[in-house]
Amino acid sequence: MLTNHAMLTNHRRALVCCLSGAALIGVLLAVPGPKGALQQLDDRVYRVTATIRIAPLTRAAKAFDLLGGVWVNWPLRAAAALLLACRRRWVQLTAFAVAVASSEYLIGKLKAGYARSRPPHALVSTSGSSFPSGHAVAITVTAVGLVIVLVSPGPRRSVWQLRAVVFAFMMALSRAYLAAHWLSDVVAGVLLRGGLAIGWPAVLQSVRGVRTQVVTPAGMGERWP
Repeated sequence: MLTNHAMLTNHRRALVCCLSGAALIGVLLAVPGPKGALQQLDDRVYRVTATIRIAPLTRAAKAFDLLGGVWVNWPLRAAAALLLACRRRWVQLTAFAVAVASSEYLIGKLKAGYARSRPPHALVSTSGSSFPSGHAVAITVTAVGLVIVLVSPGPRRSVWQLRAVVFAFMMALSRAYLAAHWLSDVVAGVLLRGGLAIGWPAVLQSVRGVRTQVVTPAGMGERWP
């Protein structure tokens, strides 16, 4: 069974991998040469998805579009925050709230900074710039946050967090399928929000662990709730 230290180490590694991946895509889009190569890849994916659109896949993708929208995401976030407050899990609540707030702030800044045009002929309504995908970002933090609320600490939570990220990637792929975003937009969105959703609990857990070591006798560390 994984110890608290091992789980914290895994979270830190996941944080570094996710944020490094999102940063790499951002850098590639900012440099003229790599940007052209990445756009060529996005164009190929766009053309391929246009050839495989069938009614069942389109309906499923539009269902993901609804799940990633504000009318589903924000009520779920509010319910998760309320449940954490009722259970007096203040550290987790803080981590969840900061992850949501920081990701929303970064998404706005990145969209304004890159001002990337969206793919043509989207199958759903879109607004704003394309990079990074707000839907992919939103659903990732919500899914991971719900896992934190509903699943007790331990290896089982890590498994469910992985499943939440897989679900987020399915959401991301659906955005590319609907031509609402380029593939690189949604991959960067999932990596960014996944890193924040996993990283903030790890950061606050580290701070709490240091404080606990100061006030708690050796061998009687406090468990992450």
